[in-house]
Amino acid sequence: MNNNIKAILFDSGRVLNGPVTGSWSISPNFYKYINKKKFNSPFLKNKNNAMKKAWRYINSQTLIATEEQEYKHFTNFFEILSSELPELELTKEKVELLAKDFVYNYDKYKFYDDVFEIIPDLCKDYKLAVISDAWPSLENVFRQANLRNYFSSFIISSKKGVTKPNELMYKYAIEELGVKPEEALFIDDNPRNCDGASKLGIKTVLLNRGNLLLLRNKVIIRSKHKVIRNLNDLVNLLNE
Repeated sequence: MNNNIKAILFDSGRVLNGPVTGSWSISPNFYKYINKKKFNSPFLKNKNNAMKKAWRYINSQTLIATEEQEYKHFTNFFEILSSELPELELTKEKVELLAKDFVYNYDKYKFYDDVFEIIPDLCKDYKLAVISDAWPSLENVFRQANLRNYFSSFIISSKKGVTKPNELMYKYAIEELGVKPEEALFIDDNPRNCDGASKLGIKTVLLNRGNLLLLRNKVIIRSKHKVIRNLNDLVNLLNE
C-alpha cells in the first residue's frame, strides 16, 4: 500500500468490538430485568414492532451529546417497550435499571483479541482515530478496555448530529489529526461508509470478520475497496 499513510481511521462496531450478548439491542443484564422466557416467546406477537418503534425513537434523536442525555433517551426507549409490551411487566424501576445497564455498563462490548495486539503497535507509526455511528458512552467503553489513549481523535455521530457516510464525519477526524485526505486510511465493515470516505480521497479498507460476508464482498466490491478479515491482514496490507 502507498507508504504516505499517516493516519488510520477505524469504525468501532464489528471492526474493533461487538456486543458481549451477541445483540446490539441486548445489554449484559437485560435478562436480569426482563423475563427471558416471555421476551423470546413466540406468543409475544408485538415484540418486533415494539423494538422497531423504540429504535425509531432513538434513531430520530440526531443530537445526543452527553451520557446523561443518552440515559434519558434510553429510559424513553424502554418506556416504549413497556407500553407496547405490557406482558413484560416492566416497572419504572426496571425501566431505569435497563437504561442504566445499556448506557453505563462499559463492559457491554467485547474487543476482538487482535485489537489489543495490533492497535498499540499501529499507534507508534500512525495517528489513530475512531469514527463511529454511536452514542457518548462508547468513549468510556474504550477507556474501560484501556484503549482510549491510543486514539488521538474520537468522533461519535450522536455528538455531531450526523452519521456516516456524511462527509463531515470523516472531515472532523482528519482535521483533528492534522492530515490530508490522501494521507488517511479508513476501515469499516460497511461498503457504504467506505464509499463516503473514498469520495473525499481517503483510502479505504473493508473489514469483514464473518467468512460469508468476507467472501461476498471480495467478489462484489473488490474493485472499489480492499477487503480484509482482521487487523493482522491490515498490518500485512500496510507493509506491502
